[in-house]
Amino acid sequence: MSYETIVYEVSEHIATITLNLPDKRNPLTATLTTELIDAMQRADEDEDVRVMILTGAGKSFSAGGNLEEFKSNFTKPIPELHFDGRKSTELFKMGETLRTPLIASVNGAALGGGTGLVAMSHIAIASKSAKMGLTELKLGIVPYVILPWVRRAVGDRKAMEMMLTADILSADEAAERNLVHRIVEPEDLEKETWELAQKVASNSPLAASLALDAFYTTEQMDLQKSFDYLSTLRLVSFRSEDLKEGATAFLEKRKPEWKGK
Repeated sequence: MSYETIVYEVSEHIATITLNLPDKRNPLTATLTTELIDAMQRADEDEDVRVMILTGAGKSFSAGGNLEEFKSNFTKPIPELHFDGRKSTELFKMGETLRTPLIASVNGAALGGGTGLVAMSHIAIASKSAKMGLTELKLGIVPYVILPWVRRAVGDRKAMEMMLTADILSADEAAERNLVHRIVEPEDLEKETWELAQKVASNSPLAASLALDAFYTTEQMDLQKSFDYLSTLRLVSFRSEDLKEGATAFLEKRKPEWKGK
């Protein structure tokens, strides 16, 4: 699939997905949302890709929903609105099923749905100039499909405050609320993100996939059932080529050559 609103690149086992509508601050238009879903699925299914980077072109990460498209919703019948919104829902449901680590590289404003993408990522690194916030109530709407991810990232009380005040947070304030893990100088963001991605990519891709599976699948499980599930996943690890290679490489004091199997 060729893309109109994003840029997709793969190098050194790292897939970089860049939201590419800089003149409009990279809003989550219907086209961009569809292409982003495709690109993330493409990276997740590519055996050569061990980590994804999501970032924005220009001065913004993503301004969130597209106001021009919102206007067209005023006259649509409810069934049409429901079906039109399924892509947005599909995008944010993907976060729980991805088995390739996703790093958000927040280069500027990430508002509304942009904040949702940051919260959905597995690791988030932000420029000091970045800003985040749930600004939907200022427009008369609610952060519906992104709320579960933001709540998971910052906790119930902070999510409630962010939603009801619609405040825009600085990078430092976002870090205090656990929306992002690291803050760097704007000129260092690309370099720091790449080094972080290389570190993640240097680990066993099979182990990374199993780790994400373990984290999300057991999150809402009964405690005893979660132990049973994790014990089953452990069997996969113990019989994997990656574990054999990792142990051998450690003993031989060399870098492992992962197979992802």
